[in-house]
Amino acid sequence: MAQAKIQAKMNEAPCSKFSRTLSMADRSGRLLEHLDQLETRVESLREAASAMEQERESILEMIQSIQNSQEMRNISTGEREELTLTANRLMGRTLCVEVSVGTIRSSQQEEALRKATSMIDEIVKKLLGDMDGARHQLLALHSACVTEAPPVPIDQKFQAIVISCALEDQKKIKRRLETLLRNVENAEKNIKIMDHQKLEDPKANGSQ
Repeated sequence: MAQAKIQAKMNEAPCSKFSRTLSMADRSGRLLEHLDQLETRVESLREAASAMEQERESILEMIQSIQNSQEMRNISTGEREELTLTANRLMGRTLCVEVSVGTIRSSQQEEALRKATSMIDEIVKKLLGDMDGARHQLLALHSACVTEAPPVPIDQKFQAIVISCALEDQKKIKRRLETLLRNVENAEKNIKIMDHQKLEDPKANGSQ
């Protein structure tokens, strides 16, 4: 009888061990599934935050564009003061919205970002002295960031640096260049309008 009980116990042991192993595998699978779901939510969160970050930049750019527009110069002083106050209020409220999406970078990516930022900063310094030349340089940098065939020659050195940057940094570099090019274009338009008005003034004075 005792021998029979021992034998029965020995027969149960492998089955019991197998059941525990299967249960652990099930738990591991469920945990992995939860982590996969969380990873999807994290990516969605980062994308939403990045979209908000871009929207903030876009709003600030539009407010600045209105503040510096020729239309603001062509209205009465009282209207301009009122609109300036409104624009400043909107600017202040927008700046109070702080959105930041951090990027995990390797040391190589950190160095690449530093070099890319430095190259752009150097061109920005030249804008006041040589706007047309700086614009062409910005176009060459921007061409290095697009996949389609660019209309201007690519800055090969800048392209190699940008490729070494983290993907999120590549997108931000491209957005910065696009913003700078829009600002330069708007500035050139305003200069042309102001210059055209100066040319018209003598005619108007001569006809009086």
